[in-house]
Amino acid sequence: MSRQVQYVTNPTGERVGVLLDLETYQNLTNLSLNDEEILTGMSVEELQALAEIELSLKAQNKLDDLLARNKENELSVEETASLDNLLVQIDQLNIIKTRARYTLHKLKNKIKAS
Repeated sequence: MSRQVQYVTNPTGERVGVLLDLETYQNLTNLSLNDEEILTGMSVEELQALAEIELSLKAQNKLDDLLARNKENELSVEETASLDNLLVQIDQLNIIKTRARYTLHKLKNKIKAS
């Protein structure tokens, strides 16, 4: 396998793509065939952004308020449902972040092994 990276550039010289030899391409695309946790169709930059994503400030403030008020048993039925919904969203966000980190880790290991 060739370890040389070849870039595709636009007329101003910016890197806009990468040419991969067939073996590297097959290794990267086959990475996800047997692993349902791998996120596919995303660039490394997109995966890195997902891995670092956080709850919005507005949602975090709402969560903090609801948690504090819940501790004091001051939530209405609607607010309890809102808190439950926020907690489910946070769980899903953490799953996506973990899958993004996992995918990045697998890609890094796959490239090192090539």
